Amino acid sequence: MIKKVFLASFFLSGLITFSQEIVSSAPVNLKKNRDIFQIVNQDKKDVTLFVSDKVKVKAMHLNENMQIVDSISTERPDTKTYDNMIGYNISNNNTRLFWASRDYENIFTQLYDLSSHKVVTQEYTLVFKDEKILQKFSENENFYILTVVKKSNTFKLHIFDKEGTYQQQTIDLNSFHFFRANYTKTTLYGIFEENHLPFEAPLTLQNINVDNPTSLTDAAKKRKCYFKNKQIVITLDNNVDYTQVIKIDLEKFSAEEKIVKQHSLAGDRTYINSNSFYFEDRLYQEKTSSDFFYFMIKDLDDNVINQYSANATAPIDFKNSEIYQEGGDFGGKRVLETSSQFIRKVNNLHSGLSCYHIGQNTLITFGGVSAPQQSGGQAALGQFGLIGALISVAVYNPTMESFNSYSNRKVVKIEGLFDKEGNHVKSELNPLAFDKIRTFFDDNKDVSSQTLFKMSDFYYLGYYDNKTKEYIIRKFAD
Repeated sequence: MIKKVFLASFFLSGLITFSQEIVSSAPVNLKKNRDIFQIVNQDKKDVTLFVSDKVKVKAMHLNENMQIVDSISTERPDTKTYDNMIGYNISNNNTRLFWASRDYENIFTQLYDLSSHKVVTQEYTLVFKDEKILQKFSENENFYILTVVKKSNTFKLHIFDKEGTYQQQTIDLNSFHFFRANYTKTTLYGIFEENHLPFEAPLTLQNINVDNPTSLTDAAKKRKCYFKNKQIVITLDNNVDYTQVIKIDLEKFSAEEKIVKQHSLAGDRTYINSNSFYFEDRLYQEKTSSDFFYFMIKDLDDNVINQYSANATAPIDFKNSEIYQEGGDFGGKRVLETSSQFIRKVNNLHSGLSCYHIGQNTLITFGGVSAPQQSGGQAALGQFGLIGALISVAVYNPTMESFNSYSNRKVVKIEGLFDKEGNHVKSELNPLAFDKIRTFFDDNKDVSSQTLFKMSDFYYLGYYDNKTKEYIIRKFAD
């Protein structure tokens, strides 16, 4: 009965009518233990919205105007075996969901064919011999699982195409050069095996989606990957003197290595930090000591496009914002007054930077973030109110994952605006869609069943208001 109410009263209530930020608001009796997530087809400008509980999964096809076109439901895979929805691909405009066991060795797929109102299932048994899973990627036609082979210089790709056909590809990196932070020679596996706890666990690889603003919690990771346009770009910043870039071609299944040097800073390397962010085939690098901050834009052939520096005794002339601090011993938010405070605090934290398009310009966030600071009930709250607790193992929502918890971390940051040549642009910064969503959740904490996705230039946020018993969709723009 709840599904009928959900469809009739929510989706057929006029989603195409935009009233300021609200797309739709409708009464609905939505029970607990229910996940709502979506798959967006940017090429077709439509959305498949999924409503899942422990028993059923319902798929609803929405067009560009957020009108429901069709729907279909089926049983959820056995939760005793398949407890994790790990990704998707699209086959002839139909969506295939991938469910996995905890070790990923058992894969169950559901192809939602809305034209025939059938759900076609298939099971796979994968063998990860001496492999560690690093990351997974979805695009319109293919779904990939990336692994590294133990004690080797080898990546493996486990690939499912739009027909559901499974294959493996091996990426050999034996000609590449791998060194630990102290220049001890190692292997590809050795780089991923390095322990950066409590901030970054060994054998992990942070996936970055540059279409969304990236939090410093993600950007400060030393091992990051970027998936787009038939390639995976992996950046490794374990050594403060350079960034190692690995570009994997997903058509030729070949790899290319680039070494992009960091700016040289005097002093004990133990107390120097560095990191990078890959954006539009450029590398944006940040390097700090206790009294010096250096920012450089380079191409992947190590050529300098532009560069900036700051020290403890002069204002930072390439920023467009105040110096903000959140969390820490003082709690809440405050503005720091001096460059020396910013540089010293960032160097003592896990430093990073991130890039995001604002029109023709690039907004860059510089700063540092601490490891999680568990205290009381604070850790359950995310940067956006309760949103930090939304990501359960059963939900696949990369846009929602762009929100990371700052409320239980110390964060120090500034923002700067730059043009295509890397020149600083002096301009006032307007709030981003993510900022507006953050403000919304600061003021509206009694919500549940949230989902967030981006289509074209807009973000759509759906949530259940526990007080008014309404499901609401809002539209946000940068």
